[in-house]
Amino acid sequence: MGRKWNNIKMKKAAQDKLRSQSYTKILKEILMAVKNAGHAEVDANFALKIALQKAKVNNVPRDNIEKAIKKGLGQDGAVVEEINYEGYGEGGVALFTEVATDNPTRTVSNIRSYFNKWGGSLGTPGCLQFVFEHKSIFTIKEDNLKGLSTDDLMMELIDFNIDDVEAEDGFVTVKAPTDAYHDVYKKLDALKIPIEDSGLERLPLNTKEVTKETYDKLQKLIDALESDDDVTKVYHNIEWNEAFSD
Repeated sequence: MGRKWNNIKMKKAAQDKLRSQSYTKILKEILMAVKNAGHAEVDANFALKIALQKAKVNNVPRDNIEKAIKKGLGQDGAVVEEINYEGYGEGGVALFTEVATDNPTRTVSNIRSYFNKWGGSLGTPGCLQFVFEHKSIFTIKEDNLKGLSTDDLMMELIDFNIDDVEAEDGFVTVKAPTDAYHDVYKKLDALKIPIEDSGLERLPLNTKEVTKETYDKLQKLIDALESDDDVTKVYHNIEWNEAFSD
């Protein structure tokens, strides 16, 4: 499991570099949570509750949150769509991009330009269905487990068909089916275990080894994609190499 989690760590590191843009990403989560539920009642909209908690932690201004909620309710006339774009970068690395956009024509044009600029190409929808698996992922600081071991935590969550619980570098990662997200979140909350980060992630089922030169070029493509306001998440299957951190 170590290599797979290293890919998760690598993706999170790339996201951390763009922390200044977290407002935009969180506001998109709020917007889509409201749009998908058709309402903004926090007690009856779990996705909105989680997104608002992220907004609070990241000090997102209240005015911005209210605008995102209004947009999700369609009060500004905008229609926002969730779209996935699948393609390949340098060295045959798979790249799965999730977006939320009110202008698909603009978005696909931008994404295609990023791929073209950095030596990649967009594929057809579904071309990466055997490269990634969709899972619920929860990250917890190991010190916050209230004395529980990873085996203890696994037993506490066993009713939710947990895939794995793994400790690494001071953090514990829980991997579960996507449809178990709400139940696992509520169970961890009931156990009073603080969640460092959580969400639905696409984990690579296989990885690609690349050279440092290829990695640097791929990172520029990933950075360009993540910098786009319409993009919410980018996933890849690069095999981590310690030389990349030099």
